[in-house]
Parts: sequence; structure tokens; C-alpha cells
Amino acid sequence: MKLPRRKFLHLAASAAALPMSSRFAWAQAYPTRPVRLIVTSAAGGSPDIIARLIGQWLSERLGQPIIVENRTGAAGNIGTEFGVRAPPDGYTLLMALSLNAINAAVYEKLPFNFIRDTAPVASIASIPLIMVVNPSVPVKTVPEFVAYAKANPGKINIGSGGNGSPAHVAGELYKMMAGVDMVHVPYRGEGLALPDLISGQLQAMFGVMPASLGYINAGKLRALAVTTAKRQALLPDVPTMGEYLPGYEARGWYGIVVPKATPTKVIDKLNQEINAALADSTMKARFTDLGCAVFAGSPADFGKFIADETEKWGKVVKFAGIKPQ
Repeated sequence: MKLPRRKFLHLAASAAALPMSSRFAWAQAYPTRPVRLIVTSAAGGSPDIIARLIGQWLSERLGQPIIVENRTGAAGNIGTEFGVRAPPDGYTLLMALSLNAINAAVYEKLPFNFIRDTAPVASIASIPLIMVVNPSVPVKTVPEFVAYAKANPGKINIGSGGNGSPAHVAGELYKMMAGVDMVHVPYRGEGLALPDLISGQLQAMFGVMPASLGYINAGKLRALAVTTAKRQALLPDVPTMGEYLPGYEARGWYGIVVPKATPTKVIDKLNQEINAALADSTMKARFTDLGCAVFAGSPADFGKFIADETEKWGKVVKFAGIKPQ
């Protein structure tokens, strides 16, 4: 039977509209089953704790379990690739870290492009780093340390949690901007570097503030500067590095991304719920206890931030010649 042309066109248009309308309805109903949140670091660390806090909030608000799944290895690249390659349906989320922006330059042949292959959902929190020295180092300020380092080129050991870690690139940015020569000593985690810093085998380190705070208060380490744009309430007398090196800023950060082509409605829904969590006073207090500051914004804001961080650390990695450990 041959249909009249007008009726045929009407039916064809209706059929073409079905996938879009059904997709819209599906996005509105999302989620209808459990959602995985991939964390690329081990259980118990800050990224894992933050993921579980956000996951619990999302589970209560969205009515489905958020299952935190730790996939570690290769400086986070194994878990990142898994998250990037997941179906773009909103049922696999990936905890994005500052390490993702750094790895883009450190690893020349990654099987993915983090910016190209992901869609930003929401920034969550940032964590300050702090420049600390062993008390035996005869300096109390950043300018004094610069003078001391220039008088002793290649004789100062600066530790980090590994090649290409946030602590490492923060130190390299400092070396680049201050024009000093120090020997980088990588460890397999910041926790392994701290004892050597306290004992004096290392002279300096850029580390996350929560890990160093107790040693600073006990007089076992001396704080010279925080790496954030503003001073920190827990150490109000410690200046920012930018007060001595204008434009210097380094911080760890956490957020959520999803595979590219994930429906916009799903992204917007997740962003709205995550930002609601970050506005909650109880949740803010939990982040403060972790030494973090909430860091909320739109998907577009987070996307621009990731791009800026990738460009910034790419220059530092190139300057320092950082290679995988």
C-alpha cells in the first residue's frame, strides 16, 4: 500500500523525533539504577573520602546507590582510562584530580585525551599545599630561603610524593619562578617523604597542608608559605607564596567528570545536586576537617579551570623535563 506523500512525511518526522523525546524522558528519570563513581587512588586517601561523602549525598538525593570503585595504578591513568571509556550514559562518574591535568604533559602517549574525552560535571574542593623546611635550615622566610638556595646550588634536597605529583610540580614552579637549583627526591607517596624531612635528610618539601600541620604545630617543621592565593585560617601568620613571587599559585583539586557525549540533562542534574551538597553547612564542615575548601561552579566553569590547569602545568613539566617515575 502506498501512503500519500503528506502522511508519509508526517510519520517520518514523528519517528525521527522519537529518539530525542525518549532520550529527554530518560534523562529526566535518571538515575534508574546504581551509579559507579571511579576513584583513581587508594581507599582512605582524600580523593576516596571526598568521593564517599559526595556519593552518599547523591545517593540520598537521587534515590539510587552510588558505588565508589577504587581503580588504582599508573599515577591514576588506569582508573582514568576506565572512566573515560565507559558508556556515556551517566552511570559511570570519574573523580577528576589535579593529577589529571599534570599527567597530560608527563605522559606523552596516553591512550586518551582527558579534556577531549570527558565532559566536566562539577568542581568539588581544593586543598592547599604548604612549603615546609626542616628547622635546621637557617631560614624563616621565602626570601631568606631563596638567598640560601642560591648560595648553595644543587645542595638542597626537596622531596615529593613522586615524579609528576602535585607536590613535585609545585616545587618545580617555585624553582622556575625563584630561579633556584634544588635536587628533587621523589618518594612513593608523601607519607614516606615526611620522616626524611623531619630527620633532616631532606631540607624542604611542598606538601598538602593537613599532612604537615601537626608537625608544624609541634615545631618539627617550619612553614614558610602556603601555595594558595589567600592565607589559610589554620595558619593565619603564614604568608602566601604569591606575596613573594607574584602570580604563584598551586593547589590540589577534586571534581567530577563523565565520558564525552553524556546527556547534558544528566550533567546539569548532577551539577545541581553536587553544588547543593557544597552549600550544606554540615558538608562544608566535613571538608574543613579534611583541610579542603569547597570549590563550586558550573560545568563550563570547571571545564575552563581544567583547561587552564592543563596548560599551566604543561609549561612547568616541559621546563623541568619531568618524566614518569
